[in-house]
Order: sequence, then structure tokens, then C-alpha cells
Amino acid sequence: MGYIKLLTRYIKDAVYGANDGIITTFAIVSSVEGANLGTTAILVVGFASLFADGFSMASSDFLANKAEVARKKNMENQGEQEKEDPKIAALLTFLAFVVVGVIPLIPYFFTGFTVNSFAISGVATGLALFGVGVLRTRLTGGNPFVAGGEMLLIGGSAALVAFFIGGLIEQWQ
Repeated sequence: MGYIKLLTRYIKDAVYGANDGIITTFAIVSSVEGANLGTTAILVVGFASLFADGFSMASSDFLANKAEVARKKNMENQGEQEKEDPKIAALLTFLAFVVVGVIPLIPYFFTGFTVNSFAISGVATGLALFGVGVLRTRLTGGNPFVAGGEMLLIGGSAALVAFFIGGLIEQWQ
């Protein structure tokens, strides 16, 4: 398949990824710059986020397409048809991104605790990832434990990528 045909076939995915990548990366750079944390912080957070978010977007796209195929197959078996509304899709994407995306940040608002905020954030994130996987099966069918584990594995992999990139850049500086 030629590059143009490939891009045409997957234009939605390419636009979604490119748009999210540039917006997220600039938001991170802006926030670190706004906090006057310096160039090292921008590079560590920026590159760790760039690769982790890129991996997360790719894996999320995979899981979403997998869920969509299963949902459409289920609908065909039931004889249902539907129309998609881009405004609703965009609103749901935004709401899902914000509502679930804030979970890792919540422990950092409670700095008075004597326990490690990073550990609490990690546990909360793991539970949320597993929960999203389980909820996905309510619409598509399948084993909720497999779907939850799949989400947990992919999300955990993205966290490891960010941690690894951050460590590499920190040693490089």
C-alpha cells in the first residue's frame, strides 16, 4: 500500500495523533516554562511525555478500534444501525480525557499526607486503567478481566516509557 493511500485510509488517526501531540507537548513546555523550572525540566518532562503520550495515543487508538470492531459486529448480529455525530464524539473524547486524566494528579493536591504521592498516584492510575477496561466490555462484550488487564498493561508500559526517558535525559544533562 502506497504512503498516500495509507495516509488517506487512516487520516482520522493521523490528524488525531498529530493534533494531540503538538497540543500536549506545547502545553507541557508552557507549564514548565511558566513555573520557571528550567530547560532540564522542559526536556525531561517534554520528552518523557512526548514518547509516553505517543505510545498511549497509539495503544488507545488500537484499543478503541478493537472495541469499535467488536461493537459493530455485535450491532450487526442484532440488526441495529446508527449515525455518528462528530460533535458528540469530540465532547466524549474531551470529557473522557479530562475526567480520567485528572486521576493521577489528585494525590498531589494533598501534600500533607506522609505517604508517597507518586505511589498513591500509581495505584489510583492502575485502578482507573483496569476500570476503564472493564467498562469497555459492557459495550462490546468480552471478558472484563482480560480487557482490564490489557488496559493496565498498556498504561503501565506508557508509564515505564516516560520514567525511562526521564532517567535517560536526566543523566544526559
